[in-house]
Amino acid sequence: MTITIYSSFLPHTDPEASLAFYRDVLGFEVRLDVGYGDMRWLTVGPPNQPDTNLVLEPPGADPGITDDERTTIAEMMAKGTYARVLLATADLDSVFEQVRRSGAEIVQEPTDMPYGVRDCAVRDPAGNLIRIQQRP
Repeated sequence: MTITIYSSFLPHTDPEASLAFYRDVLGFEVRLDVGYGDMRWLTVGPPNQPDTNLVLEPPGADPGITDDERTTIAEMMAKGTYARVLLATADLDSVFEQVRRSGAEIVQEPTDMPYGVRDCAVRDPAGNLIRIQQRP
């Protein structure tokens, strides 16, 4: 049996800012851009991985979420503690410089970790933590 990860979800608060970050800064391609009422879902992914997607969705869009839960999600997003994703690259330093030049919030500059990984951390426009590791 083979199982792969096809899509993971991250919340966004501003679709245009999210497009600018994921498409223009990280170089992801836009695969879907779907609107429903005042909500918008963006599916993006690395051009060389057509079967790996990030779906950027309105926070709390699930109809089963209560107003109190939506408030909690908004508070956690504002603090940057709601969602995260781990990306990988062959050239961490050049990716980091591109992200820095974009004005994204820097959480951690490229660092060699004691457990053998070199990575950095930034926040996307919605506050999601984006860690980027250098592939060995």
